[in-house]
Amino acid sequence: MTVCICIFSFNRGPYLKNCIRSVEHCMPEPKIAVFDDNSDDPDTLKALREIEKKHTVIQPGHNSGHHLGGLYANMQSALDYCRKEELICFLQDDTQMVRPVTAEDIDNIHSLFDRNPQLGFLHPCFIKGINLSQGTTYCYDKSFNLYFREPTQRSAGRYFSALLITRPASLLKAGWRFASSEPANNRFAEKLFIPMGYLFAPFAMWLPEVPAYRGKKKTFALRLAEKKRRCGFYPFQILTPEAVDKLKSRDPSILPLAETFLSCDGRELPKPWAYSPFAGSPFIKRLNKLEVRLRRLFIR
Repeated sequence: MTVCICIFSFNRGPYLKNCIRSVEHCMPEPKIAVFDDNSDDPDTLKALREIEKKHTVIQPGHNSGHHLGGLYANMQSALDYCRKEELICFLQDDTQMVRPVTAEDIDNIHSLFDRNPQLGFLHPCFIKGINLSQGTTYCYDKSFNLYFREPTQRSAGRYFSALLITRPASLLKAGWRFASSEPANNRFAEKLFIPMGYLFAPFAMWLPEVPAYRGKKKTFALRLAEKKRRCGFYPFQILTPEAVDKLKSRDPSILPLAETFLSCDGRELPKPWAYSPFAGSPFIKRLNKLEVRLRRLFIR
């Protein structure tokens, strides 16, 4: 059974190429569609021209004005484009696959949706260590062979994530449409589905310590935060067969934590890994907000 991989992209050519390579390596004869949010970076445009020789590249041509650009509008375009696919997986250019996805893996995912019609979304990624350090907890459910995120004060992440696995037919039957923010999508998903399941043996992950890029005019504070965290391009090593066996055969009490099972290619980064330059730097984050306000005040 084929999974359609939809990758959302904007002005990050090296990251996009890494993501594509990882999918090609981890899935035999992958069906890939790149939804690019009208990139204008020369390196990214060159990468897109190379990619479209083998895969589908779609540029919807809208501009939402949102700080995330047209991400969620592009997700709706992807759902419409893939409406006849049995299974789709949404990734982003700063993510990658980290292990082979087998026919047995795909059969197990189909079985989860077959046995649980109210399951709208599955999460393909490892759990972030930084989430645990911030008090988020995950519980294993033996009947599903999935982990579920416990309720927190955060308004997003329990029912929906921008990285997901789903069945288009199930979403369309439920009347699903992507809203313009992750919290709004989380609230809508809560009305329609049970909480999102986290795979026992995930196969994808966000790259850690990625520089900010979308809609960001780099303030002094942001540049300082990126330097402090050593933000850069840190792709993952693909898991060996032995590492995959260890992942799949472990005791369920051991969470599929990214920092436990994954390694960046030849590099050691401080743990837990972060996914925002301002992580662990509240003063610099406040300084950035002040700079942004001053820019808005004096530059109109």
